[in-house]
Amino acid sequence: MPVDFSGTWNLVSSDNFEGYMLALGIDFATRKIAKMLKPQKVIEQNGDSFSIRTTSTFRNYFVQFKIGEEFEEDNKGLDNRKCKSVVTWDGDKLVCVQMGEKRNRSWSHWIEGDELYLELRCEDQVSKQVFKRASG
Repeated sequence: MPVDFSGTWNLVSSDNFEGYMLALGIDFATRKIAKMLKPQKVIEQNGDSFSIRTTSTFRNYFVQFKIGEEFEEDNKGLDNRKCKSVVTWDGDKLVCVQMGEKRNRSWSHWIEGDELYLELRCEDQVSKQVFKRASG
């Protein structure tokens, strides 16, 4: 049985988020604001169905998907692009490949202990973020 990602997660560290946003073509002002944010993720997992809600004081983002099924991902509030995405399991890792106008765009989520890791990729940039499980 795959790992259970369900829970509330708070950002504790972010590495090279600016480089990732630059690769996406996000404007200067938005990058400056986004770098200061400490978003919270709420993940609901029901078998192979997921919903991930990322909230902050600046923008919110919501994505829903089923493992192995292609869906149109609307990145409104991020870089405002749409792309075709597919999320699969790679061991205990969730891996999403996003096909659109930006090449090598993807993300991966995995859990170690009480920490949720997120690796964001776009073109030649990689950003790593760490979230800690919020106390229930």
